[in-house]
Amino acid sequence: MPKINEILSGAAAIAKGMSITFGEMLNPVITDDYPDAPPVFQERYRGLHILQRDDNGLEKCVACFLCSAACPAQCIYIEAADNTGQLRISGGERYAEVYNIDYSRCIFCGYCVEACPTDAITHGHGFELASYNTSTLIYRKEKLLAALPDGVSGQLKLDHAVSVSGGGH
Repeated sequence: MPKINEILSGAAAIAKGMSITFGEMLNPVITDDYPDAPPVFQERYRGLHILQRDDNGLEKCVACFLCSAACPAQCIYIEAADNTGQLRISGGERYAEVYNIDYSRCIFCGYCVEACPTDAITHGHGFELASYNTSTLIYRKEKLLAALPDGVSGQLKLDHAVSVSGGGH
């Protein structure tokens, strides 16, 4: 009798598994057609970072280092430089001469975005980071910067010197 019980319980398990499988075959397919069709992201999706520009095309980043300090993965590296009276890169006293994000370390937590007082860094919807070489995962400022508005150079050239010691904001 134990042999017959084993056979019957095995057959019942197979029948139960097959009923689940055939039942799922009747459900609609929900596969995304990536890469043929671009994925649809929610507005709150945290993808690759973007360094924003203001309406004049100047960089919003004033090199305050708050994003770097807030980052738990320590993946943001910044070197600051002073704006000159003749050539302005950002709206503040300083600008980020070097701004690197190491995506091999980034955990996309969003702390850098929350810490930024000028809303200079935001999350975009980029997500493709696959690479065989980790050195390609270090995104430099040129790759992170948002595109310039049409007809704007991104540098404010003045015909007279302007004092920049009055504050950064």
